[in-house]
This record gives sequence, structure tokens and C-alpha cells, in this order.
Amino acid sequence: MYFLQGKTFTDHLTGIVSHLIMSSENTLDDEDTFKILIATDVHLGYLEKDAIRCSDSYNTLNEILKCAKTNQVDFILLGGDLFHENKPSRRCLHQCISMLRQYCMGDSPVRFNILSDQTVNFNTTQFPWVNYQDENLNVSIPVFSIHGNHDDPTGAEGLCALDLLSASGLVNHFGHSRSVERIEISPILLQKGSTKLALYGLGSIPDERLYRMFVNNQVTMLRPKEDQDEWFNLFTIHQNRSRHGPTNYIPEQFLDDFLDLVVWGHEHECLIAPARNEQQLFYVTQPGSSVATSLSPGEATKKHIGLLKVKGRKMNLQKIPLKTVRQFFIQDVVLGDYQDLFTPDTPHATKKVEEFCYAKVTEMLEEAERERLGCPLTPEKPLIRLRVDYSGGFETFNTARFSQRFVDRVANPKDIIHFLRRREQKEDIKDEFNVDYNKLVKTTAVEGLRAEDLVKRYFEAAEQKVQLSLLTEQGMGKAIQEFVDKDEKDAIEELSTYQLEKTQRHLQARGVNTEQDIDTEIRLFRDSKKNTTEEENDIREAMNRAKAHRLERGDDALGADILDELAEPMDSDEGSAPFPAPTRGRGRGGRGRGGRGRGRGAAASEPKPAGRGRAQKSQAATQSRSIMQAFQASSQRSPWKGATTSHTADAISIDDSDEDTPVMKTSRPPPK
Repeated sequence: MYFLQGKTFTDHLTGIVSHLIMSSENTLDDEDTFKILIATDVHLGYLEKDAIRCSDSYNTLNEILKCAKTNQVDFILLGGDLFHENKPSRRCLHQCISMLRQYCMGDSPVRFNILSDQTVNFNTTQFPWVNYQDENLNVSIPVFSIHGNHDDPTGAEGLCALDLLSASGLVNHFGHSRSVERIEISPILLQKGSTKLALYGLGSIPDERLYRMFVNNQVTMLRPKEDQDEWFNLFTIHQNRSRHGPTNYIPEQFLDDFLDLVVWGHEHECLIAPARNEQQLFYVTQPGSSVATSLSPGEATKKHIGLLKVKGRKMNLQKIPLKTVRQFFIQDVVLGDYQDLFTPDTPHATKKVEEFCYAKVTEMLEEAERERLGCPLTPEKPLIRLRVDYSGGFETFNTARFSQRFVDRVANPKDIIHFLRRREQKEDIKDEFNVDYNKLVKTTAVEGLRAEDLVKRYFEAAEQKVQLSLLTEQGMGKAIQEFVDKDEKDAIEELSTYQLEKTQRHLQARGVNTEQDIDTEIRLFRDSKKNTTEEENDIREAMNRAKAHRLERGDDALGADILDELAEPMDSDEGSAPFPAPTRGRGRGGRGRGGRGRGRGAAASEPKPAGRGRAQKSQAATQSRSIMQAFQASSQRSPWKGATTSHTADAISIDDSDEDTPVMKTSRPPPK
């Protein structure tokens, strides 16, 4: 048994990084070599009710598992989002269980041992040991998986769909952290022959919360006390890798530099060739999704999985193309660039634009047909998306009528054409609030943004006089996200009411009476709670009251299962305000929490005497009254009871082919 310890400052300065050479395949294939199949973001069950694409995710998972069995891997490593929905359908669970049983059960021996304390590694199950060591099971290929943001744990017991597979002995679910105060990542220590592998995992956590925990040194990665330099350290994570806001991502520099390879899930663009981080001196591989869940450029790259071989401190990563993935072609067209063909003043310009778009779609279909030759496993109908920028006075045509011309040739006939237009700033119009909407809405960036991202962008570009004074941008964004993702109709009203009442009690306790003092005190009170534990506790308390209020009035619209999970805490501020919902979808899984079926967090509120109709009746009046008036109006209602408060690196040769990818990791120079 190996004992683990946290990484000290001395270890950080004097740690020795051995050469990590990605050797050829023939030198990494013996009894000392780990063979690991790597995949992320399978999104099993995506569009399972669609007449054409219903089986896409199932066919691809079948190909992945078949590939693992064919290559006789030691185990499969999944980087989160095995399921697309937080509560998979019976068909989805049945298909998943059937395929895991078909390919991962058998008499083939497992040729590696686990040296770490399994009660720590698998602490979320009643069977805290790896499935292939269970005397009642016959496992030939173990599957290790972390959870993603689509299939993350919810409810009072913190269970997810992966826990069902874990209890049935099909999957080893690891990397689940229950604490919101501190995270200790304890690795699964594996040994095969002379090769020692430390497998770290961290399931999906809201990016803002995890970012704050890294900054506050609340995330610790434990290491073996003995022979630290002999371990190959593999870490799998499911977070935003690209930046979507000040704290809405996880920088690679936050991760410990003793790691050798990071498998990054959640991002759907396939960048599986290992990329070297020049500061931390580890490599990052991003396998991407195995099914396109949005019609965005990131999903159009060719889909791969990885076959990782590890021997000692050396590794080799071979990328394997997926043959059952549906083809996806996307193209951008700016009509203003084709003035030699038509202009807004050309007679029958709209008809000519439509025929121009027809020719572009036909070209993509012909290209798809050429690529599909010799690939019988590839679905016949491809995905086609043509994004048309009609700025400059052009008019749109009927997309439904246009799509009927390709209904038998494409898999997405309803959304082939996507019209977009650049917003032009109008200097002459003097509005009450002079906001540069160009900064908020861009031609290529708006499609696929989340509601809370749009809220943050709006207030970043807005002037001071249209900034929030009572609520926070994060709280408003989270409430709108709840409304958009889960159809939580009371989220905005309930969170706003709760924050208003809490602020009222604070002002009464401080004895503030004048309107100017109230405005100042409210801003100070709001800023003091940003990104603190008190903020999370307030959200938790507000959601508990929202659940109690809904049960009290007998509103069973969300269903009993979802009501049981409303007590799950959220990482956001209270309060929200109306804001238009954006179009979802981007070249990643999105931070959407698994669709409406997830039931993660409901609207946070306190019980109030009036029903739902109160928000509709008083909406117009609330928008026009001041903070002072809101304070006076709220004081007439009784307060709620029980309120709680650079090193130089060797050249890297990256081959875009499907062959092995040689990369070398250099030694860290001695400390000064």
C-alpha cells in the first residue's frame, strides 16, 4: 500500500522531471506496457428521438468499445459526459449496459494491479473496490470514468447515471469530490510489470467555483511518498479549457507541474495530438466529442479516439479515426463579398441569393459523397450548415421552403441555413442608455453562447448607469440559465425576491434611512458577498425555501423526481432579471447542465403570500421604481422566519495523419 502526501513548496522547486519520449509502437508493446483507450464526451442518447440521427451516439460507442477489445487494451478511460442527459432514458441505459456487457465482460485476465487505497478512490459507492476484483463479476476490460457536466451528480445523495453503472459493476466511477470547501485528488495507483501509473481524475465542477478554489489554494493533488519520480502521472479533467469569461475556465497553469499527460474533456473540438505546455512542461490531449451536438465549426473537425501506451516514463499516443461518425460540413458566406453576382439593388436579388446558397450546399453534399466512398460504416446523410451573413441591405429568403429541396439528402433539413447579420453602431441615435451592442453581438461569436455569458457581456459593455446595484451579474446569469435550460419559470422572480428581502433586513439592521445612503450600502453589501462561501450558503438556503414553497402550493409541474433534487446547491449569486434567451450550441458540450431532464437546481426563493401571477402584475411597476421605493414597499411585508445569513523545449513534430505522434518532453533545468 502506498501512502499519499500533498505536494510541498520544496517539491515544486526541486522536483525532477524525467524525459518523456513518445516512442514508436514496436518498443511499447510488452508485459510492462499499459495500453489505454481514451475517449471523452460520448453523449450517449443525443437526439435519440430524431428519425435520422437517433442511433448515431449508440453506433459510435459500439465502435469505441469494439476498438478497445480489438486492440486488447488494459482499460478504457472516459473523460466525462458519457450520457447526454442527466437522467438517461430507459432505451439509453439499456443500450449502454448491453454494450458494456458485450465488450467489457469476459475471461481475459486483467494484467495490472491497484496499489492505492480503493476505499478512497471509489468512495461514492457501497462497493469500494475496482470491478475486476469483485469475485462475483468477470470483467476483462475495466472502464474508468469521471462524470461530466451533462451527467453530473445531483440530489441530496449526489448520485448520477455513472453511479448506476458503478453499482452494477460495469464502470469504475472516480474523481467525484463532495466537498465545496477543499478538494483533495487522490490518484488510483496502478502497476503493470515495472511500469507505475498514477491515474488522477476530477469530475465536472462549475468553472467559477473551481477557478476560485485553485486561486485560494484549496485544490491539492496527492502524490505517493515513495519513488515519486518513477510514476507516470495521468490526469483527466472535464472543464472549460478555452476562456469564456474572467473565471469561466481553468487555465492549464493551475495544474501541478509533476503531471505528464492531461486528458481534457468537455471541449468538443478534436485536438488529440498532445500539445506541450511550455510553463508546466506537461502535455495536453483533447480527444473531443464522438458525436456532433451542435452545428458549429468546432464540431466539424474529424473525430478521433486515442490509444495510449505507457512504459515507465515513456508514452506513445496513436489517434484512431472514428468511422461511424456522421459527416459534418460547415461554411460561412458573406453576401457582400459577391457584388459581381448580386447587390441589394439587383432585380430579384433574393431569388439569386437563394440559388447561390443552393449551389453552395450542393457543393458540400458532393464533397461529402466523395469522402464517404469506401467507408460503409459512415452514415449516408451528412450534416450541412451554411451560415449566411446578409449585412448591407440584403433580405432573407424562406428557409423552410429552401430546406425542402434537400429533405432526402441531409440529416438536418430544418436548419441548413443560418442567417446572421453584423450589428452596426448608430452614432446619431441618442438613447437613454448608450450601449455599444457591437461588443455584445458579433457575427461569429453569438451563436452557441450561454445565457449567463450574454448577461456578463451585456454588463461589461454597458455604461455605469445601467449596471446592477441590488443583484450581481453572476446571480442574474445563473437564474436566466436556469430558466433557459430547465424551463424554471420562477427562477428570476424567486431569486430577485429573496435577494430583495435579504437586503432589506441588512438595511434595517444598519439603520440606513436616506435614499443616497441606501444606494451606497446596497452596493457595498452586494460586493462584500461576491465569490464567497456566504454567497453559496445563501443560494443553498434560497433553493431550500423555493422547494418548500412549491410543495406548499402543490405545484407538481416539474415532477416528483426533480423536486427531490432542488436542494442541491448552486454556485452563483442570488437575484436575476429578465433577459432574452440566446440560441444554444457551440463546438463543445456547453456548460448546459444536461438539458431540462437534469433537474439540478430550481429557482431560489422564499415563501411569499402571493402566487405566480404577482410577477406578471407588478413587472412594469418594478422596472420603474427606485431602490428606495423597493425598500419601502418591501418593508410593508413581514420578514421571513429563520433567515440565515520558460524553459527551452525540443522541437515537436506533430503529424496530422492517423499514425503515431512523436513528442519529446525535456528535463526541467536545475533550480537556481
